Amino acid sequence: MLRFIYVIIMNVFRAPYIVPKMRREAEHPERYTEEDRYNLARHVVRLMKLSGKIHTKAYGIENLPKEGGYIMYPNHQGKYDALGIIHTHKLPCSIVMDKMKSNSFLVKEFMDLIQGKRLEKDNVRQALMIINEVAKEVLSGRRYILFPEGGYEFNNKNSVTDFKAGCFKSAVKAKAPIVPVALIDSYKVFNSFNFKKVFTQVHYLKPIFYDEYKNMKTNEIALLVRDRIQKVIDAYAV
Repeated sequence: MLRFIYVIIMNVFRAPYIVPKMRREAEHPERYTEEDRYNLARHVVRLMKLSGKIHTKAYGIENLPKEGGYIMYPNHQGKYDALGIIHTHKLPCSIVMDKMKSNSFLVKEFMDLIQGKRLEKDNVRQALMIINEVAKEVLSGRRYILFPEGGYEFNNKNSVTDFKAGCFKSAVKAKAPIVPVALIDSYKVFNSFNFKKVFTQVHYLKPIFYDEYKNMKTNEIALLVRDRIQKVIDAYAV
């Protein structure tokens, strides 16, 4: 938590410039392309990484589908997870996030900038609407990050909990590639109580195409994705 506060303090002087710019680009998609807005989001992440002494290495970028939309399903460790993916994922992507956590300062601007979806966890009707919206957008070529664990435990030491089957309904509806993503040591970034350099890993695994999972139930897909992520974490985590 100390590092998180430190990063915010170190970038306070940038806020009068960067926050209005984020808001302006988010509010005027007719003037700023998705690439423009995503590049600004990545620039913000880069500034946070530099001031926070955060180093993230990506593996398996060649596994990402070259064309069309897809959904990335990572394990969840902390506040830095989506930022680490966005930093290493060059093509524009968006995210589905808990609405309660998405409206704080900077998070709101960031979510608006990448046109993220805000999920009301206790609202079944709204969740179904989000599932359908994501499926439709992925069909049109967009890319999304969905966290199938739903949440994370503080300082979880690279442990992976059960994946929620419902998170995979958007992929099934869109018949889209599923990209498992293994995050390693991401929990250390904003859970650290020191300011030493911190190193994290993002592993993009081989995509699971619709032909491979079309006859599976969503709970079976969840187990498959979780197992593949777990194997990579077991192999690379220290």
